[in-house]
Amino acid sequence: MAGLVHRRGALTASVAVALALALPGTAAAQEKYPSRDITLVLPFGPGGIADITARVVAESLGKKLGRQIVIMNQPGAGGATAARAALNAEADGYTLALLSNGTAISVPLFKNLQFDPVKDFVPVSSLAYFDFVFVTKANGKFNALKDVLEAAKAKPGALNVGTINVGSSQNLAAELFKSASGVDFTIVPYKATPDLQVALLGGELDVIVDSQTALKAALQQNQAIAIASSGPVRSSLLPNVPTAAEQGVKDFDVTSWNAIFAPKGTPPEAVKVLNAALVEVLADPALQKRFADLGVEARSSTPQEIGKRLSDDIAKWSAVIQKAGIPKQ
Repeated sequence: MAGLVHRRGALTASVAVALALALPGTAAAQEKYPSRDITLVLPFGPGGIADITARVVAESLGKKLGRQIVIMNQPGAGGATAARAALNAEADGYTLALLSNGTAISVPLFKNLQFDPVKDFVPVSSLAYFDFVFVTKANGKFNALKDVLEAAKAKPGALNVGTINVGSSQNLAAELFKSASGVDFTIVPYKATPDLQVALLGGELDVIVDSQTALKAALQQNQAIAIASSGPVRSSLLPNVPTAAEQGVKDFDVTSWNAIFAPKGTPPEAVKVLNAALVEVLADPALQKRFADLGVEARSSTPQEIGKRLSDDIAKWSAVIQKAGIPKQ
């Protein structure tokens, strides 16, 4: 009888252990996140501003979480290559994706993007924001944005405004500026920023639109002057440069950004942990200085804020692309 009682007790204990292992919410079933290294997939190649800022954040975030953040560069196909790489992984919080203003542009620009950033991902936090600047040749014929607008009104289509590739954030910023200002000028796309600068200094272009980071050397060497910034308020990095909106171009607001998103289905607790860590990391003065030196503003957000920004920008750039008549790629 004692043996039977012993066996029943052992059986009961075994069942209890099995149930504890099976039930969600138990210590055995749930490891504290993160319990291993995390991969962040980037839709850009190494060496660019988005790659550099992501690596700066990854280093600090890894220290905060006690795990390494591994950067995986997967450029191409309007961000689809990187997105698919993230979406093909398990939605467990250990594979994340960097989405950006470029992602919002890709939705209306590509015929077959192969992913829906709103439906397929959940937002975590923004990382960085930066404005574009309108730049003209130093000691040239223009000293302020009003000079450019007056010249464009006097001779519609005569002014040449340079940007990088058609469909880029810079290119669409110029298209939106044309619409918002009500003036006509010719937008000339170039392959890269160095080509733009050569064309500006050589007199082929009247104005170029690009990031402060890309134009930093030309501005510091007084080869060019910034006549307007593209954001809703003056950039903290260029406080003396008035916005286009300040100078009478209403409804013009272009701010590029990048942010961390996770595949849909990622546990809410993982998103919460990541967001809290990013808020702390991005508020660090040392990191903010490193970003500022790159011409970028470090700024976190709630998941809801950056999710809304993505949706709003998709709608915004869809309208710009349609009005400009830019064909789908």
